[in-house]
Amino acid sequence: MVHCPDCETSLETADDIEFVEVDARTGFIKASKRFYTANCAACGVTIGSGVAGAKSNGGAA
Repeated sequence: MVHCPDCETSLETADDIEFVEVDARTGFIKASKRFYTANCAACGVTIGSGVAGAKSNGGAA
């Protein structure tokens, strides 16, 4: 079984993970792509991340 490295909660179902979109408005990276972090739903620590492709508006404000 997979556990959160911070709080040791078992990550057994999709409800145990929270996906958060991080983009240029958040100040992470100024680009036209969608970046996501996978966080533990119990404690909020980031346990992974990824890119999900281009935004439909090309990153325009």
